[in-house]
Amino acid sequence: MQAQTKRLLTLLLIVFVIYTIIATPEKASDLVAQWFQAVSSAARWCGDQIRRLTG
Repeated sequence: MQAQTKRLLTLLLIVFVIYTIIATPEKASDLVAQWFQAVSSAARWCGDQIRRLTG
């Protein structure tokens, strides 16, 4: 991809995120909470796998 295309897509993504936060803050906070829970679960799973392999 060309630099201008990447820059445009990044800008559009940022604008979309800001619009979502402003338009529906409750939904945006729910999405952030779900994302955090998913990342937390993935990290916990990785830790369990490492613990299982080393212990």
